[in-house]
Amino acid sequence: MDGVRKILFVQERVFAEAGKAVPEPITRVAGIAVLKNPFAGKGHVADLSPLFDVGKAVGERLMPEVVKLLGGAPHSYGKAAIIGVNGDPEHGAAMIHPRLGAPMRAALGGGEAIISSSAKIASAGTPIDVPLAHKDNIWSFDHFDTMTVMVPDAPRPDEIVVVMVATTGGRANPRIGKGRV
Repeated sequence: MDGVRKILFVQERVFAEAGKAVPEPITRVAGIAVLKNPFAGKGHVADLSPLFDVGKAVGERLMPEVVKLLGGAPHSYGKAAIIGVNGDPEHGAAMIHPRLGAPMRAALGGGEAIISSSAKIASAGTPIDVPLAHKDNIWSFDHFDTMTVMVPDAPRPDEIVVVMVATTGGRANPRIGKGRV
């Protein structure tokens, strides 16, 4: 992949919440790519389609490793982008919406539900909450969650941070009901 400055993986395991152990630890893994934004500083660009394939390539490269690090059956997923301050919100949308979902679903072995997402313009070190939802049932309330990630030195003004997350479960010790099924 051209334009990649760095790739990071963040793995977290949740063993307890609110003073109560979870029945089985929940693993969350984020795959993060920091990329050069070829449209940064160029004002309104009508054709952002070159970023579509970049998003797809990021997913193909990172998601298999995310699933490997997950170490269990994936339940939830989400994606996000942080666009450096010389970029446009549509630059992040072009990376995470048109073609990133297919390699995410392929690595997870499916996924019927939409992939929740978030994008924002921000400076280096800004955290982003990656929204999570069940991969097959968008109405599973127990799986509505977030994973907050950040990269201390990214995005630089001319970069985009692309994040993909998969988890082995929903929230720890959920108590609000199963949602609409």
